[in-house]
Amino acid sequence: MKILLSALLLAPVALAAGAVAPAQQGGRPISVSMTGAAEVPGPGDADGSGTASFRINPGQTQVCYELAVKNIETATAAHIHRGAPDVAGPVVVPLDAPASGTSKGCADIDRALAKELIQTPAAFYVNVHNAPHPAGAVRGQLGK
Repeated sequence: MKILLSALLLAPVALAAGAVAPAQQGGRPISVSMTGAAEVPGPGDADGSGTASFRINPGQTQVCYELAVKNIETATAAHIHRGAPDVAGPVVVPLDAPASGTSKGCADIDRALAKELIQTPAAFYVNVHNAPHPAGAVRGQLGK
């Protein structure tokens, strides 16, 4: 009886802890290095660099991200764009600019785009913009 009662008391705690997993913990992870040299058409910030980490979750129709940049002036915008490594393409997902050097959050996307990001990451890139480099200070391709 004691064991059954303990199990019944602990069950709601276990269920509550595992019932709602944040979107940042689910989905497909993608990590990217960003540089000014990768910016197209360029020039990007020559000594700028950064990292971008994504979790793409088609089931929750979200892409969650963490951006970190250094050696660039204050970031004013950040996006995921559609485009090959040698192409400046259109924005497909707006992200919070890492104005203080870092940013993180989740952006809503449709299921088709989520699947496309997972299946063909090399067709997309992330970049961070600032005033001296409005077309992009640093950039990184999501896949090779």
